[in-house]
Amino acid sequence: MITARAFAGKHYAVYGLARSGLATVQALLASGAKVTAWDGKEEARAKAPVGTQIADLDETELTQFDSLVVTPGLPINRHPIAARAREANLEIIGDIELFARARPELPSHKVVGITGTNGKSTTTALVHHILKTAGVPTTMGGNIGLPILSQDPLPEGGVYVLELSSYQIDLTQSLDCDVAVLLNITPDHLDRYESFEAYARSKARLFDMQIDPHHRAIIVDEDEATREIAERVGRMPQHSVTARSCDIDDQGFGEELSPSLAGPHNRQNASAAWWALGTLFDSDAALVGGFKTYPGLPHRMERIRERNDVLFVNDSKATNAEAAAPALAAYPRIRWIVGGQAKAKTLGDTERHLDHVVQAYTIGEAGPMFARLLRDKGVAVTTSETLENAVNQAARDSQAGDVVLLSPACASFDQFRDFEARGDRFRELVGAL
Repeated sequence: MITARAFAGKHYAVYGLARSGLATVQALLASGAKVTAWDGKEEARAKAPVGTQIADLDETELTQFDSLVVTPGLPINRHPIAARAREANLEIIGDIELFARARPELPSHKVVGITGTNGKSTTTALVHHILKTAGVPTTMGGNIGLPILSQDPLPEGGVYVLELSSYQIDLTQSLDCDVAVLLNITPDHLDRYESFEAYARSKARLFDMQIDPHHRAIIVDEDEATREIAERVGRMPQHSVTARSCDIDDQGFGEELSPSLAGPHNRQNASAAWWALGTLFDSDAALVGGFKTYPGLPHRMERIRERNDVLFVNDSKATNAEAAAPALAAYPRIRWIVGGQAKAKTLGDTERHLDHVVQAYTIGEAGPMFARLLRDKGVAVTTSETLENAVNQAARDSQAGDVVLLSPACASFDQFRDFEARGDRFRELVGAL
């Protein structure tokens, strides 16, 4: 795990004992810190490491602590613990800030931080994969993979690749990324922010923390919010670059991309990765193999199987229309499995790509709504109700060259525990055909 002498002798309050919370407690205790922790779930408290003091932080006097470390999922805009911490003049931080404070004690390394509304997991995993392929010591963490503090420090010359949500950035004060990447900003998480502009400012703080003028800011300026941020960052000390989705093709990599990077949205991800890696490599030759062999992430345009010249793709992570639209844009003949627990009552961005949909198969609570909206647009619809029905019907109807695409544009909670469970079930059903 990552520890630091800087934590020794301090008293930390840790609120939330899920994966990142447990990793935080373990790292702090191993560093010689005193830790008082709390989680509202008794089963979570029972997992606290030996040496942890358990106390209800909702009731405990907070002035005794040096820092309050909270899980990114805790809504600091409205949770009582955040208000009480501010009254006590107690800083509120997350595990990424602890990592930032541990950096001076780690072997010489670099950090690539990646944020954006969509695509950050893929871009993070892609950068990590290419570094591994090129033989660079690397690990990834933050909003993906294992908690960063639970991972072993990299040897000298290593690169930490961090996916950073706005929530994590809100809890971070001093992460000076060697390379900071912003992919895009579209409306999201507005229950946590007073406005879209406030959400965009949260993302932009990743660049505000870059104080070394030799560090690089990479901004894909293909929406209004990122263009405004790019203009402002261009006046800041660090070296900034504006990127475009077409850059990966302009550099001759377009034909070298893995099938897992299909679709225009992945051109954006790949271009951002190319710019980020260009800071770390002197030659593009080291990058080619990684771009070719990137395996993709589960539930994100994951190629499951080809059967009778029909491709089955699991994009269960697409829980809203904006996330589903890129998958619809990626293939010319789609049998689209859509529905679940709707986040909106419109087709949103998916409407721009309905000419790629041969047939839609609607499922779940929002199935009737999508059936009506799609039929109004002239799309053929089968009301499947369940994922099992949809997979079997789409497989039966498909012709050579078709893609059976699970990209639900909805949350999963009407029929599944989460989007992973939905994607896993899709994989099982396709495997059984």
